[in-house]
Amino acid sequence: MNTFGRIFRVSIFGESHGLGLGALIDGCPPGIKLTIDDIIIDTGRRNPHEAGTTPRKEKDVPELFSGVFNGFTTGAPIMILFRNEDVKSGEYNKYASMPRPGHADFVSSKKFKGFNDYRGGGAFSGRMTLPLVAAGVIAKKLIEPVRISAALISAGGSENIEEEVKKAESDQDSIGGLVECIVKNVPLGLGEPFFDGAESLISHIIFSIPGVKAIEFGSGTKAAEMKGSEFNDTYISREGKTKTNNAGGVSGRLTNGNDLVLRVTFRPPSSIGKPQNTLNFETGKEGILEVKGRHDVCFARRTPVIVEAAVAIALADMKLIENSILSD
Repeated sequence: MNTFGRIFRVSIFGESHGLGLGALIDGCPPGIKLTIDDIIIDTGRRNPHEAGTTPRKEKDVPELFSGVFNGFTTGAPIMILFRNEDVKSGEYNKYASMPRPGHADFVSSKKFKGFNDYRGGGAFSGRMTLPLVAAGVIAKKLIEPVRISAALISAGGSENIEEEVKKAESDQDSIGGLVECIVKNVPLGLGEPFFDGAESLISHIIFSIPGVKAIEFGSGTKAAEMKGSEFNDTYISREGKTKTNNAGGVSGRLTNGNDLVLRVTFRPPSSIGKPQNTLNFETGKEGILEVKGRHDVCFARRTPVIVEAAVAIALADMKLIENSILSD
């Protein structure tokens, strides 16, 4: 439900406009150096500071409640808490009767029989990626010397991201984006057949990020247009290095030692400045919905560090699973 992982287990809790939110990380080995400053580096990358991102400003100072002593992990569960401060919830009351198109307002209300916290999207908000990033900081330390880097390579279908963002802002609209993630120094053989392959586990956690609509590895969808002679990656070393990397670093659901390459597609944010036709669920008639408040024009600008965290968490769990098998 709200937990990912078999050994390195990450649970997230809280809501966008509640008292706060956080992560509980279980299964982390003792002796890993961890400070608040480590966490702030990545959470700062997630914070809005570019054109097209929300004007909501949170301090997002992490509080280490447990599992860390004298600057090192103890082996006990690690609890990281962030408190909400810049909260403005009044605008969300009307969405109970006129749910926003594209949001989880309607489905979450039905699933939880109207008891859901709808303020700011509640547990379905993009703000819930904050504790995910914090947990990713620990995961990145656990998988060293693996190095993960992600970047937004296009937005609104163009590599000219700034221009597309400005145009969407001017049109009171929103745009999606494409994030590419490259992982270097990946160990050979991570992942388990059949259902817990490397691609499966990474895709599982990637799709927990709000707004994700697709993921591809290596050549991805272009593989459908290729011949086997074009797609096959030829070995050029006894360590398994290949001349090309159409497989994206995964063979038979196991990491093959080459760079892990994946791309994640984010849809446009649903909250836009343009008036939208939608249904008033109280009257049963169509009405005009104007979404006010503080929203991203291109949420994808803030997601590269989130993608990095998700991939790191999946790899950390795979690494600990591998270690447990080898120690049997």
